[in-house]
Amino acid sequence: MTQPTDRPTASPTTRPRLLYVDNLRTALTVLVVLHHAAITYSSIPRWYYVETGTDPSGVLLDVLLLLNQTFFMGAFFLISGLFVPGSHDRKGTRRFLGERLLRLGVPLLVWLLLLRPLVTVGAYTAARDVAAQQGAELPYWQYYLHSFTPGPMWFVEVLLVFSALYVLWRHLAGKERRVSGAAPVTGRAPGAVAIVGFTIGLALVTYLWRIVIPMGVPLPVLGLPTPAYLPQYAALFAVGLTAARRGWLEGLSRPTGRIGFAAAAVAAVGIILLAIGSSGGTAFLGHGTWQSLVMAAFDSTLAVGIILGLLVLFRERLGHQGRRRRFLSTHAYTVYLVHPVVLVALGHALSGVQAPAVAKFALLAVLAVPLCWAMAFAVRALPGARKVL
Repeated sequence: MTQPTDRPTASPTTRPRLLYVDNLRTALTVLVVLHHAAITYSSIPRWYYVETGTDPSGVLLDVLLLLNQTFFMGAFFLISGLFVPGSHDRKGTRRFLGERLLRLGVPLLVWLLLLRPLVTVGAYTAARDVAAQQGAELPYWQYYLHSFTPGPMWFVEVLLVFSALYVLWRHLAGKERRVSGAAPVTGRAPGAVAIVGFTIGLALVTYLWRIVIPMGVPLPVLGLPTPAYLPQYAALFAVGLTAARRGWLEGLSRPTGRIGFAAAAVAAVGIILLAIGSSGGTAFLGHGTWQSLVMAAFDSTLAVGIILGLLVLFRERLGHQGRRRRFLSTHAYTVYLVHPVVLVALGHALSGVQAPAVAKFALLAVLAVPLCWAMAFAVRALPGARKVL
């Protein structure tokens, strides 16, 4: 007899917490802070405070953004998927969805109603002054609606959608999977053929998707800044779901990690050469061009390769937590929420510093990373904050 999907099941065994995954998530959070710090001084003006530089060093920041974008948010979705099946098994559908809404929905509302107005004060003031010069008024509510995006919290928004789709799939499946998974945990990771096949399939789907949604085109529905990577996000979230059931992470071998890093390095060089060879063109962004197909192949190879390498590296070398790493891991989610406030405030504070783009990025990064964790600590000390964050 099968059990209803809205009833939690008792786990016969308690699997140890994957501390190396927590440490990897911390490292990825640092990458998020560095990514947005780089945007501040790059030629990609998609941030709440930017200083578009004219010196050549800004190109290095553009390269950093291009390569980082290919994998770091996909890695977040894979890690998120790892914890979804077990959480649903323990809590049941109703409690699972309730806690998802609490831990994802409440921070999203805090960002939209409190933090986003803070980081857009400078942009609003400038827009209001321009409107005044033209003899018009621009109330903040009007600016807020016209410039609305979920900002970095688009990740939380999409993760809510993915979690709801997972619950729907469990319901439509018609029966509850066993707590240990739909199949016994084997600890055997997919072989080379499966990994290569997945990478090729992801590249083809990405190529087809970018015919409709090219790189650099935002998605108005959910406010995604990088919807061209949506197939990767969905695929890696699904990989996380399956890996949790089958123990794939424990089965990844050291050679797999080394080969993954090597493949990622080759793909990174290919991405840079393709971007340089375009000479300002946009053929590699999408629209069904052969350059777009090559870029999709490089993107997918870099993402799969570097994620495999990082998982093995952190499992083998960074699988423990002392007091310091535990502190960083505990506050990483809050850092993701509050880091725009820190970066924008520091950006304004450093506006008078005259230096090359790379130097200002380095200065901003050195100051921002510890301040983000300090602010996260203060936020989590607020009454009731730890229930959400």
